[in-house]
Amino acid sequence: MVNVPRLVIAAPASGSGKTTIATGLMRAFTDAGLAVSPHKVGPDYIDPGYHALATGRPGRNLDAYMCGPERIAPLFLHGAAGCDLALVEGVMGLYDGASGQGELASTAHVAKLLKAPVVLVVDASSQSRSVAALVHGFASWDPEVRVAGVILNKVGSDRHEHLLREALEESGVPVLGAVRRARTVDTPSRHLGLVPVAERRPEAVAAVAAQADQVRAGCDLQGLLALAHSAPPLADDPWDPTGIACGGLLPHPAPSRNRGATPPGPPKTTGLWAGVPQGGTGGHKPTTGPHPTVALAGGPAFTFSYAEHTELLTAAGAEVVTFDPLRDEQLPEHAAALVIGGGFPEMHAAELSANEPLRKAVAALAESGAPIAAECAGLLYLSRSLDGRPMCGVLPADARMSERLTLGYREAVAIADNPLAAAGTRVRGHEFHRTVVEPGTGAAPAWGMTHPERRTEGFVQGGVHASYLHTHWAGSPGTAHRFVTGLSRR
Repeated sequence: MVNVPRLVIAAPASGSGKTTIATGLMRAFTDAGLAVSPHKVGPDYIDPGYHALATGRPGRNLDAYMCGPERIAPLFLHGAAGCDLALVEGVMGLYDGASGQGELASTAHVAKLLKAPVVLVVDASSQSRSVAALVHGFASWDPEVRVAGVILNKVGSDRHEHLLREALEESGVPVLGAVRRARTVDTPSRHLGLVPVAERRPEAVAAVAAQADQVRAGCDLQGLLALAHSAPPLADDPWDPTGIACGGLLPHPAPSRNRGATPPGPPKTTGLWAGVPQGGTGGHKPTTGPHPTVALAGGPAFTFSYAEHTELLTAAGAEVVTFDPLRDEQLPEHAAALVIGGGFPEMHAAELSANEPLRKAVAALAESGAPIAAECAGLLYLSRSLDGRPMCGVLPADARMSERLTLGYREAVAIADNPLAAAGTRVRGHEFHRTVVEPGTGAAPAWGMTHPERRTEGFVQGGVHASYLHTHWAGSPGTAHRFVTGLSRR
């Protein structure tokens, strides 16, 4: 049994101020001397960046769709090891989950899996007595979800606060905070949500400090901490990246370094994708030491990465070295493989294009057959062009911004053997972009989408696997091990 004091910070809907309140609480408790473990429900990459800034620890996602409900508590315990308090920011409204699949992956679902009390952040800006009906509804909807407190956000005045508190006295849910409106805590947004910390670090530092001041002034921190301590022990064992990644084959994981960026045969393919060419993994045979170097793209243009990916790669025996494609003109020394996650290359297309030496180095690595895993932003970077500007030219495709937002969970099957999966492997992931790649798939597609629609997507070309689909490797046991051990087979 493991006892971790914990709270889930939820809301009736998006836009209520969850991120502001959750991040402020994380920083306030950290400033008070507590080791705070930050978590985010769902697949979002941006909010965990602010959580990390607030706590000094990696922000971690808890996604029951991509990782499976059975892994939520173990992943939580892994991230919260050694901490005094864990705060989990919810996603959307409390009961909003994967479309058409009930409570799956909702904040309520995760709260139940963690046996954690829920604090509801309510935007009180346009209501008074009605707040009691709203809170009562959320607190009584699912008796297995313990809505144990309310934080009133965007309160207009002392009089407004009095009316809200008076109304809530009848609800039986205690008010644990009343926070005034304040522009100093606002974080700018654009086409995919908040602007990441890496693109505005000085301003983000100031905003997080202001958020902490705001919650200290308006919230009952002692009451919140006492509520967190009311959470019962969890019977699960913490998730172990070493056991998952290498099955005990590699007892001495490699260290990670950082170069300036913050942190039997395959199943037969049938049905829709029968007859699609099966891509190979290339003939790359790098000269590597006991710990092959895996280059990981980072910096302001490539900020989307789950902390567990680096941990899994390291546990599988790789030395992970982060580099910044906006600044570094060469890949890390002895790079034998490359991982390029998501981010906002469209906002930095000119600078990425101007870094011709690195573009040529990436193209040369791909030409050698080295394993390259590229998701979303990585797909754009490997294309011939992005909004008319030259990119790496690895893939026979061109990328551009689009007015249409593509967003949602996906189910897919690997069509071709590739560095990440054997043909026939089924995964769950998500898409989140406002760009288009034309053509959208190569001669050997990366994935055959099976839900919510059937289509092919992405590219398998030599050692390259490039796709819009984001996956969480903790939910796909063996991915990192396949990627790293594949190096020794080439």
